[in-house]
Amino acid sequence: MAWAEPDRLRSRAANLTTSVREFLDRPLTTYHLLTGASALLLVLGLVMVASASSVYSFRFTGDSYGIVKRQLTWVLIAAPVAWAASRMKQAWLRRLAWVALIGSAVLLALVQVPSLGVEVNGNRNWLRLGPVQIQPSELAKLSMILWAADVYARKDPLLDRMSHLVVPVVPVAMAIIGLVLWGRDLGTAMVLFAILMAMLWVVGFPWKYFALGGAGLVAVGFLLASTSSERMERLTNFVDPMKDYHNTGWQPAHGLYALATGRWFGQGIGDSTQKWGDLPEAHTDFIFAVLGEELGLLGTLLVVSLFLTIAFAAIRLASNTDRLFVRYASFGIVAWLVGQMIINVGMVLALLPVIGIPLPLVSYGGSALMPSLVALGLLIGFARREPEAAAALAARRGPTVVSARSGSSPLDS
Repeated sequence: MAWAEPDRLRSRAANLTTSVREFLDRPLTTYHLLTGASALLLVLGLVMVASASSVYSFRFTGDSYGIVKRQLTWVLIAAPVAWAASRMKQAWLRRLAWVALIGSAVLLALVQVPSLGVEVNGNRNWLRLGPVQIQPSELAKLSMILWAADVYARKDPLLDRMSHLVVPVVPVAMAIIGLVLWGRDLGTAMVLFAILMAMLWVVGFPWKYFALGGAGLVAVGFLLASTSSERMERLTNFVDPMKDYHNTGWQPAHGLYALATGRWFGQGIGDSTQKWGDLPEAHTDFIFAVLGEELGLLGTLLVVSLFLTIAFAAIRLASNTDRLFVRYASFGIVAWLVGQMIINVGMVLALLPVIGIPLPLVSYGGSALMPSLVALGLLIGFARREPEAAAALAARRGPTVVSARSGSSPLDS
């Protein structure tokens, strides 16, 4: 019958909706979403670093796989650390957050020591420790989130007062941001400020002050950019990269060329033409452009969807947990990773100025990869410790495994 087909489609749609609801209602859904999306992004990142860096790596090292080998080394170092973080007790984690914050502040200050600090692309934000160079500001992002989450969890009964919302989180965060700006790293400073705004929002900071903070951020950004003619040109010309094609518009213009060339399904892995020298930072800040050229629109949508999956799972975790530290830390981590993704993609699409922000888990760089993986490890650990998830995991291991503990210490709140 003619009307049978719509009925069949409605029945299938109802069955699909029921299946999705059943999946979302499972106790391990958040855990599986975080683990699966993180693993896929990491693997895709390794593949794209191998492809995007091959020409650059061969030109400067004689080995087409030299850069991806370094990235793989960082993955092999970071993965066990992330696994250990996912198993760490929250009481220990909250104590270490204070140590990490102080340590990152010290490292940011050491960047200004002539024999230790390294200047890259006009920014003095790298620290040389023997044969290794690290970027302390990447550690500062995670440590600031965990420290602020601990402070707000401890002060929760007092957060109806403005003074407790602001002190000590805002002054300390602004000091960290000041240290980053001291090294002229405007992009990272803006990410840290966005993290601060996200933490204030989740603890109930009054809405009217966010408009003032946003306006202040834009004003300070332009003020700081005015100290560098190159940055000022990037900020004023990003809307139309073709306006200054051979100078500040070169990188965003070729990023757009790469995306346009990829179309729906891409040119294929390894077949990017922009990575042969036309597109600067092809394996770091602009790896999303190479990804779009080689995997097409579908590939870029896959990456964005994986980040949104992490965001959905983390917000679901933060909304459902009764542990304040977990709630604040989860929201801060997702605001950092997804916010940085949005900034990076916006740069490549010429919707935002080029401020040197890498794509988390995908761009090359051990200093950025390590904290990002540890942060995701923490989220996975939070998810697997939720009472229903812990009980489900214990049931899988057998009846002799003791289920999640019923009590909790004050530091686990």
